[in-house]
Amino acid sequence: MPVRLTPKSAHDAVEGLQDFAGETVLKARVAAVPEAGRANAAVETLIAKWLGVPASKVTVSHGANSRLKQVAIEGDAVMLSALIAARIVAL
Repeated sequence: MPVRLTPKSAHDAVEGLQDFAGETVLKARVAAVPEAGRANAAVETLIAKWLGVPASKVTVSHGANSRLKQVAIEGDAVMLSALIAARIVAL
């Protein structure tokens, strides 16, 4: 799942969808600073809580040093797709 991350925010939040470089991405903010992987760990925790899955199932798979990240979520693809769609509608 593509995520555009803004670190050093006032609070952690998933804010909705955004067009970024011609791609629709999930927009997220975390309070953590982008040093020593802190912001990446924070976005993994945030996405896990947002979806209600264990944090161990969520990892930043690409873009560790970029604002645009690919976040991988381990589990049943059909169930996760439905869960993500429902969470996005709820935003």
